[in-house]
Amino acid sequence: MKLSTLLAKFTLPFLGLICASAVSAQMTINGAGATFPYPIYSKWFDEYAKVDPSVRFNYQSIGSGGGQKQILAQTVDFGASDGPMSDDNLAKAPGKLLHIPTVAGADVVAYNLPGNPVLKLDPDAIAGVFLGQIKKWNDPKIAALNPGIKLPDQDIVVVHRSDGSGTTYIWTDYLSKISSEWKQKVGTNTSVNWPTGLGGKGNEGVAGQIKQTPGALGYVELIYAVQNKMPYADMKNASGEFMKASLESITAAMATAQIPDDFRFSMTNAPGKDAYPIAGATWLLVYEQQKDPMKGKKLVEFLKWAMKDGEKMARDLQYAPLPEKVQERVLKRVDEIKY
Repeated sequence: MKLSTLLAKFTLPFLGLICASAVSAQMTINGAGATFPYPIYSKWFDEYAKVDPSVRFNYQSIGSGGGQKQILAQTVDFGASDGPMSDDNLAKAPGKLLHIPTVAGADVVAYNLPGNPVLKLDPDAIAGVFLGQIKKWNDPKIAALNPGIKLPDQDIVVVHRSDGSGTTYIWTDYLSKISSEWKQKVGTNTSVNWPTGLGGKGNEGVAGQIKQTPGALGYVELIYAVQNKMPYADMKNASGEFMKASLESITAAMATAQIPDDFRFSMTNAPGKDAYPIAGATWLLVYEQQKDPMKGKKLVEFLKWAMKDGEKMARDLQYAPLPEKVQERVLKRVDEIKY
């Protein structure tokens, strides 16, 4: 037998063994949940693959309701939600679940009108539209806020989420604070019985519905309005100022938040003249006691990287990073995860 043939006979299987072992060495950490932070999480997972090539993140952007359900059922290694879990849901967990806040963002009121005017809206107008009481674009309550803009005599087509959603949690949390009627009739949750409107799946689905429906109005996370080049309204805040959603106005809202030890907090309708009123944080949901030691170790390493290095990438995608003092508190919480 020729030497080259002999070498090939032994070398090829050996190389195959090396490749197989390299593939098996790469660990996949599975997560599911919120669409609100999907753009920043995608960026983090891509960047982290360069930091630690031995781990890959598989994240399903299915809505916060789905993320909460899957982490409770332990079918994923972490969940993601823009609404903190309720006491009732936490009680169903087979172990202690930690809320790890990551970034903050904004729900904006996006719409589809000829000429893409920049509108001003206030709590009364928004509550009226979503309660189904304000039906036309030229309604006196909207017209009074927008002198000089010719509003059409056209039906408002309300678009909301059809899936369990943290974006909806932030939205309904806001509406419950500014409208006693909304609080009583509908309330705050990731999924509610809507008085009016069409449903869209995910922030992507709502943005798509608004873009293709003349006269539509709905709520999406800020980055989805920016990426889809949709106009969105300046909102009247708790201090009576009209604010555009921006990094600065989201950061101003977060600065007023009272953040308890368990990190479950709300920052909608925040006081302060510079605060955007429909802003909220988003959380990763992680078990304090990890079942798989290797996955637990890798997840903790990623969470520490996210707090230290990932936060620096937030601004480019229109998310507000956590204040430094909050980052320090979160890092201490991450240190409590056992694996």
